[in-house]
Amino acid sequence: MKTLKILTFSIFLVLIFSITVCSSSWYIRKNSNHLQPEIPRELKDIEKYDAFWCDLKRTSIDDTDKIIYLTFDAGYENGNISKVLDILKEENVKGNFFILSNLICKNKDLVQRMIDDNHVVANHTSKHKDITKFEKIEEFKEELEKLENLYENEFGCKMGKFFRPPEGKFNEQSLQWAKELGYKTVFWSFAYEDWDNSNQMNKQTAIRKIIDNIHNGEVMLLHPTSDTNVSILKELIIELKSQGFKFGDLKTLCSN
Repeated sequence: MKTLKILTFSIFLVLIFSITVCSSSWYIRKNSNHLQPEIPRELKDIEKYDAFWCDLKRTSIDDTDKIIYLTFDAGYENGNISKVLDILKEENVKGNFFILSNLICKNKDLVQRMIDDNHVVANHTSKHKDITKFEKIEEFKEELEKLENLYENEFGCKMGKFFRPPEGKFNEQSLQWAKELGYKTVFWSFAYEDWDNSNQMNKQTAIRKIIDNIHNGEVMLLHPTSDTNVSILKELIIELKSQGFKFGDLKTLCSN
């Protein structure tokens, strides 16, 4: 009996450990009917950790109050981020940029432009590490605070407490840590294959894919280093404006 109890308790500990450290990669099942996509069943627990992926109050494409959140994962400059900032300024649209330390160290002027143009600048970690491999909250905290401290030292202001895991990799433990440290974790409700600069989608295919999947409250993930994204961004913004969409920031999203 004692052996059975020990075995049962050991299995319980293994299950708890597995739930805590098991790594997931964020994904969404796309639909072309302009409804908000559903979270896959295995990812539904994220909301209890102050994690966001869509503006769930914006329920219909037919609502008069329609909003899109343009989010950009920006780790380095290749000549395209400055063009993205130019387009956003021309169209008077606010974006949300998740950055790495590298962008501050090598292209401080671009981050200053983001601040000056009232875009949200948020945390994508310091070095783009796989956070699911961290074993202690101190490792996780250091990776985020290195970037925050660099940002504050360079620009004299605090970075917003919004966090996007590199490559969308997370586990329950990392979500809990982020919440404990006061961060809102932000995923997305639409993304497309734009991150590989050596394999860019053609302009018309890309814009059609994006428009076909537009939904109210969408959190759109784009990579500003993409040649295709630069070529379609102005056209995309004009089209979305014509459909009655406004462009929101993470402070609005995460206050819901």
